Amino acid sequence: MITLVLSSNMKRMLKNNVLVRKLVGIETAGSLNILFTDKTGTLTKGKLEVINMISGDNLEINNSIELNNYPKYKELVVDNLVYNNDSIYDPVENKIIGGNITDKSLLEFIKIKKNNDIKELYKLPFNSKNKYSITIISKDNKNIKLVKGAPEKILKYTDLCYDKYGNKMLLKEKDKILSKIDNMTKNGIRAIAIANSDNTVNKDSLNNIVLIGILFIKDEIRNESKDAISLVKDAGIQTVMITGDSKNTALSIGSEIGLINSDNDLVITSDELNLMSDDKVKQILPRLKIVSRALPSDKSRLVRLAQELNLVVGMTGDGVNDAPALKKADVGFAMGSGTEVAKEASDIVILDNNFLSITKAILYGRTIFKSIRKFIIFQLTVNLCAVSVSIIGPFIGIPYPVTVIQMLWINMVMDTLAGLAFSYESPKLEYMKEPSKKKDENIINNYMLNEILVTGIYSSLLCFIFLKSHFIRSFFRYSPSYEYLLTAFFGLFIFISIFNSFNARTHRLNLFTLLHKNKVFLSVILFVAVVQIYLIYYGGDIFRTRGLTLNEFIIMLLISFTVIPFDFIRKLYLKSIGKNTGV
Repeated sequence: MITLVLSSNMKRMLKNNVLVRKLVGIETAGSLNILFTDKTGTLTKGKLEVINMISGDNLEINNSIELNNYPKYKELVVDNLVYNNDSIYDPVENKIIGGNITDKSLLEFIKIKKNNDIKELYKLPFNSKNKYSITIISKDNKNIKLVKGAPEKILKYTDLCYDKYGNKMLLKEKDKILSKIDNMTKNGIRAIAIANSDNTVNKDSLNNIVLIGILFIKDEIRNESKDAISLVKDAGIQTVMITGDSKNTALSIGSEIGLINSDNDLVITSDELNLMSDDKVKQILPRLKIVSRALPSDKSRLVRLAQELNLVVGMTGDGVNDAPALKKADVGFAMGSGTEVAKEASDIVILDNNFLSITKAILYGRTIFKSIRKFIIFQLTVNLCAVSVSIIGPFIGIPYPVTVIQMLWINMVMDTLAGLAFSYESPKLEYMKEPSKKKDENIINNYMLNEILVTGIYSSLLCFIFLKSHFIRSFFRYSPSYEYLLTAFFGLFIFISIFNSFNARTHRLNLFTLLHKNKVFLSVILFVAVVQIYLIYYGGDIFRTRGLTLNEFIIMLLISFTVIPFDFIRKLYLKSIGKNTGV
């Protein structure tokens, strides 16, 4: 049943841009307690755009056309954005090739092709720890170090800048520049600083660098992110945004999407996190909402500590450095645009990089868990009845109430066919309003136990009364071996199971709730009913059946149907005492 329900839902999830790599990941997704998520491309659209820049003397430049007014300064900007960049501009196709989305957005700002006469001598790629990248180029018989990175990192190492005419000068406007950066990042806009240096002896050093300017990049929030965050919150899942952006940018976006709701919500930087002991992090984890300027190692640490608190942990990621955290998490969500290493380490791939698709994976996970529970209710109810009849039958004068061949057909109905019917239950948004299941959650809850015992016992009593009541026997033709009565009993047992499948499907009083969305259920039930009618009339000696008259068939059907009003009364009673909670 578990394999069947997971595989059938895997196909349906693919239509919702969720590719399941490991089947067990679907069900685990429904039990998440905490979800660590990236920002760029997941909560935001991932389409970065440079909206403007400022020079070292605080001149605001809104586009590349305005940049043309200052040719010498433009040359400094172009060198940095073109050569200290993993992306390449193709003028023929008019598109940016390769690199990450930040590099692409910077190159999109100027759209200039690399000059093959300018040679790249050295490259230090950007990483989360350094927060900058360095490229050394040879141009006009001169070596130049190009630096690009976080403003707080670059500005710490320079007191010089270029003015709009490309001349070096003292960085007199540093306070104004910092204020501008602060205002922009508070509005959810990223800031990237660019600088250069003639000192190329110490390749990785930031000493003696000269500020060229600050570029401001905007990444629009996805329209559905706010609703998705709210949905996850209603589901009792804590969302923690882990981003490489500055604290101000992260806080602005977190507030806009509804991740930050009160003063009690905690926003920290990677540096602050690394100063805390494991015990301290565990203590603040329930209030943690954002980790800014995060390192890949922060993700692995947070996953480990959350798991030590016995939480079911989800992690999103797209880079090579994210792979350890994705592997370690209970459910790893890789982004469709991410690296193959990240996808290989994950359980589920989100093809459209959308946080909303993660909520769909959670919803399907919860639906699957409930489908398995519904199947268990049905199967154990039928089993309780079958075992009771088989064991008690001989003691009340009915040695073989059910033959071996009949029991094989009953088992097919109980197991394979029922498993298929319940595996296609449709996801309901109301499941996202329920709290997450605990790791030690019992597979059978009180509601299930109540239905299994009450309905199972009633079904058993119905079978015994049917076999022993002289009043009921009077409706069926007499024969020495009771063939007609036992044929009707065989039909009774199967139709009790059919009607009980409707009872097990929902805890609601209305048995037809969303029934039209599970066409497989209807098809399976119809198939079982048709086959059972065929066996009653044409089973012959193999199934020990004899054709019933219309009146006999109707009496058998009406008696088996009583399990529906009986279960209706049970549900009504549980609802009256506030315990009709379902699976």
